[in-house]
Formats: sequence, C-alpha cells, structure tokens
Amino acid sequence: MNDLTKKHCVPCENGEGKLSIGKIKEYLPVVPGWFLIGEEIKRDFKFKSFKESMDFVNKVAGIAESEGHHPDIYIFYNKVNLSLYTHEAKGLTENDFIMAAKINNLS
Repeated sequence: MNDLTKKHCVPCENGEGKLSIGKIKEYLPVVPGWFLIGEEIKRDFKFKSFKESMDFVNKVAGIAESEGHHPDIYIFYNKVNLSLYTHEAKGLTENDFIMAAKINNLS
C-alpha cells in the first residue's frame, strides 16, 4: 500500500469504490488512532484549549476542501471527534483513508 498522504481523493460516481471488510482491515493499521465503528472510521482528538481545537478543525477543513472529501466534525470544547464515510459509495472508500492519513499528519 503506497503512502496515503501522497495520494489524492478522487470523486466517486454511481457508488463505485466501496471497500470490502477485508480491504478495510488492511487499511486500518495504516491510519493509527482511527477505529471502525459501524460503516465509518472515527477518531477522537484532545487539545489543551478550545482555541487549539478550533485551529485543528480549521486545518482539517483546509485539507477537506483541497481534497473534495469532508469529514463529519464534532467539537466539544477541547475535544474534536471526526468521522469519515463516503456517502456516494454508501460505505468506506480509499478516499476516507487518504483523509485519515492526512489528518493524522496534523497531530
């Protein structure tokens, strides 16, 4: 598996690109800290302050905009919970793992 941080998200059309559970299990070790919960991958981040949380969220937003792939973001003062899932594919795709890898590089 190539370095996911060097890849870019590609648009999914007609639900293409959904990964099998076997492929998902291959990708998970490549993105430490992310866990499969249902049909999504999720990760929690904790910061010293609300401002640090918001700075992190703004960096995530920048990556999401440049990749055209957006996580669900939940902010709880100094905690940020992220969830990735490809709605068009109705499941996880390589795009979700590319985003997870790029987000991991922020922390």
